[in-house]
Amino acid sequence: MLKDDKVLFFEEMADVIPLKDVNKTQSVSLVSSSLPTAGQLAKQSALNEHELLTILPLMPHQFSRVCPDQIVSHQHDGMQDAVFKQLRLGKYDIKTILDVHEYSLIQARLSLINCIFSAFERGERNILVIHGKGYNSKPYPGLMKSAICDWLLRIDHVAAFHSATRDQGSTGAMFVMLKKSQQKKIENSELNRKGSGFR
Repeated sequence: MLKDDKVLFFEEMADVIPLKDVNKTQSVSLVSSSLPTAGQLAKQSALNEHELLTILPLMPHQFSRVCPDQIVSHQHDGMQDAVFKQLRLGKYDIKTILDVHEYSLIQARLSLINCIFSAFERGERNILVIHGKGYNSKPYPGLMKSAICDWLLRIDHVAAFHSATRDQGSTGAMFVMLKKSQQKKIENSELNRKGSGFR
């Protein structure tokens, strides 16, 4: 009986061809499938370098509450009042707009970090962040707005922010001015030295 089982098994397996270097093939496919893309590496590098995910809180009780219709305003020390006035009046060109008003806090935080660092790398100085007013947000009104204000105060690349003008979103959005990148500082220095440019 046992012999018949063996005979049947070998008959069934007669046309099976063994795989060559099975272990090598498996290890290569596993490694290649888990490699991150260049874009993922760049994003992860930026996040790790600045450690913002650990610095920017997510718990609603950690934010200073900002009312939905409250005008928000902040300028870092050293910023000229005339420059801040131009920001407040919406006089600067804006190429980048980030709308997070329907995002979760986790999504909004990551999007804000990526937006700011991408704009900074491109040499942009001004962005518009749409956070909404959040009248019905929980656990309190103005949650997303409160979170954005808190985060912007903690991000070194941010030089100033102010609630947007009425036509740009009013108290449901804000103008954010970024500090000059090192490349922009060099370019401005060259222009000023030659006397052919202005800030």
